[in-house]
Amino acid sequence: MEFKNILFDLDGTLTDPKMGITQAVQYALTRFDIFEDNLDNLEPFIGPPLAISFAEVYGFSESDCKKAVGYYREYFSDRGLYENEVYAGIPELLQSLINQGRTLIVATSKPTVFADKIIQHFGMTSYFKQIYGSNLDGTRSDKGEIIQAAIEENNLDKSQTVMIGDRKHDIIGAHKSGISSIAVEYGYGSQEELTESKPTYIVKTVEELKYHFCEEVRMK
Repeated sequence: MEFKNILFDLDGTLTDPKMGITQAVQYALTRFDIFEDNLDNLEPFIGPPLAISFAEVYGFSESDCKKAVGYYREYFSDRGLYENEVYAGIPELLQSLINQGRTLIVATSKPTVFADKIIQHFGMTSYFKQIYGSNLDGTRSDKGEIIQAAIEENNLDKSQTVMIGDRKHDIIGAHKSGISSIAVEYGYGSQEELTESKPTYIVKTVEELKYHFCEEVRMK
């Protein structure tokens, strides 16, 4: 099946946001007198909704999760947004997909207002029909809800739509919405995490992802 509609996760799929996200988390933790010097230990925060990560990784209560997200945004909205870089080969991949006549949409757990700024900052706005993220008040943070909103509001044919992401939340969200999925191993989800979530396809690199869609065109 050729996928005419492609939903892209942002963090760990289009861009490598490690420095911005982990340093924002590091800052938030200091407000609770928790000091984490090794940013690698904060990689689990890349991808999932922040409140869920603060609860799972540090056992924060619901009220402390809300406070932590607020502290995180103090840093992220000012600096962390731009401590980020586009993965090599992504602009070329996006241009190739546009040339093939496909519709591209961003579907991220990151608040839409931040996702918009990041996409604009890196000059990628023209590639995407729409950007879907969570709301600043914490609603629509589940990846399945975000994907479903993109499908419904754009009247997408589910049989021709695929979700691409690097964490289990992307794949689980695709399952919930009844669409296919491609897990990318170059991001922040472990091979075990991605395999267990049962994506339709798994690719290791951006180049392999590009080849996947070129093969679709060749096989038509």
